[in-house]
Amino acid sequence: MDSAESRLAVGVVGTGRVGSALGAALQRAGHHVVAVSGVSEQSVRRAGKLLPGVPLLPPQEVLAAVDLALLTVPDDALPSLVEGLVATGSIKPGTILVHTSGRFGFSVLDPATRAGALPLALHPAMTFTGTEVDVARLAGCSFGVTAPEPLRPIAEALVVEMGGEPEWIEEAARPLYHAALTYGSNYLVTLVAQAEDLLAAAGVREPGRMLGPLLGAALDNALRSGDLALTGPVARGDAGTVAAHLEVLVDRDAQAARGYRALGRLTADRAMASGLLSVEKAESLLGVLNKESDA
Repeated sequence: MDSAESRLAVGVVGTGRVGSALGAALQRAGHHVVAVSGVSEQSVRRAGKLLPGVPLLPPQEVLAAVDLALLTVPDDALPSLVEGLVATGSIKPGTILVHTSGRFGFSVLDPATRAGALPLALHPAMTFTGTEVDVARLAGCSFGVTAPEPLRPIAEALVVEMGGEPEWIEEAARPLYHAALTYGSNYLVTLVAQAEDLLAAAGVREPGRMLGPLLGAALDNALRSGDLALTGPVARGDAGTVAAHLEVLVDRDAQAARGYRALGRLTADRAMASGLLSVEKAESLLGVLNKESDA
């Protein structure tokens, strides 16, 4: 897709954080975003910022005007959107239809495929803010790509044009792929926010400043060394320290105590499997972690 003739007329149905960013990235790559669709005030404002001057139209009119349509709506809304577009005759044969759901492969687009669309699933493994920074973050970002074999070159070319790196995911593996990303990314935010709350309760004035270097180093070590990067009282088998932690957490925040127990058990299992934690130390440690005194 490097000649003037290959520039595509692009539409975005759902100008949320992802759709606006990907539309802007395709625009920078030389394609032309000619129409967008958004419902909420935030979506309309976001489109105005990242895709200024692009007409805001109903989804059916967006599809009528484009060669490539990005369907960037929430996962649960995607099947009904596709069915609605097909039912209203909005799918033109030959339209490249791209969704960005991590959960689904291309089979969710089957109704549109039967109407002549070319189905692609392109999921950016990135968290989005709804600002210009998102477009820059796409540089080097991995995309989970799923498409029929004949369309794989088109899918990969689009990802590369947006600055990303295509990673092929089999159709059947999409739910597991998405669960892994959710587990690592979304729940990391929960852990960090809870740690900040606990540090603030302990009197730390700037919890984020304290956590930043520590968590940055932990993430880097984990990505480099996996389970061998484990440190702390669970990996060492310090049952007394873990018991002290749980005692204060039960008093302060029962939810945090339950989360600590669950993550402690998971960490202990992985520490044993990697040889960091002996069976003997694990027994007393798991005895503490399994004592549900905060139930």
